[in-house]
Amino acid sequence: MTFITQVLNGLQLGSIYALVALGYTMVYGIILLLNFAHGDIIMVGAYISWLVMSKLGLNPAIAVVLSIAGCMLLGVLIDKVAYAPLRDAPRLSILITAIGVSYFLENGSQLLFGADAKVVPAYTSVSNIQVGDLTLSFSAIVTVVVTAVATVVLTFLVQKTKLGKAMRAVSEDMGAARLMGINVNTTISFTFAVGSALAGIGAVLHCMAYTQASPTMGIMLGTKAFVAAVLGGIGSIPGAVIGGLLVGFAEVFVSAIGLSVWQDAVVFLLLIVVLIVKPTGLLGRPMTEKV
Repeated sequence: MTFITQVLNGLQLGSIYALVALGYTMVYGIILLLNFAHGDIIMVGAYISWLVMSKLGLNPAIAVVLSIAGCMLLGVLIDKVAYAPLRDAPRLSILITAIGVSYFLENGSQLLFGADAKVVPAYTSVSNIQVGDLTLSFSAIVTVVVTAVATVVLTFLVQKTKLGKAMRAVSEDMGAARLMGINVNTTISFTFAVGSALAGIGAVLHCMAYTQASPTMGIMLGTKAFVAAVLGGIGSIPGAVIGGLLVGFAEVFVSAIGLSVWQDAVVFLLLIVVLIVKPTGLLGRPMTEKV
């Protein structure tokens, strides 16, 4: 029973990391940008849920929709204001800008809401599901199912739709994509919108599991999701999911054997080992430099 519970906990935590890692992977796959503000977009989504349910007293379903929509709009706005003007700038400039946006969101949230953690009300009154003698966490089941559905939908979007083909074309060669009539800026904005929507879903699922919103909650969550993306092979959708699950299971089982103080260290140690053995990540492909 305890083992099954730990497996479900690992799936839940790993699924949250996987959703966030998918956002990193999408943006990096298109414009080779490590969007370090991605974790803070999740933080904003958590605060939106808190505001809608705790302060406005609205239905949790409205909180879910507004959290996802708010994160999506924020992601597109960040791209338009901070990243789009630097599209042709050196990659280091955009990376520094991403770090600046991250600090801006964190300190802005602290200024608006205070440094203390806010308790996010429950989205549903159902807490557990009884299956025979086994008690399963409802939030864990929802998290795993939502992540699986989101991964399938995202894969279909990238592989089978016109916008997905445009995203892949921009990823392969931005200049050639322009020559073929693809609106590169629109395609990149769409990528940010989808990645940020995934962050919004991740925010809701994270609040279901941990019921708190704080200005710094996105730092470690975003960092571990980035580790998951690199672990699975950044730029690969299935790689992001596998990496997220590996990080989630590593944390849960290290805590289960009584070494919870080491769980962060184990995650980064796992990354080091994988990159030594396979520098491109588990499902990553070698990048070729165009001359």
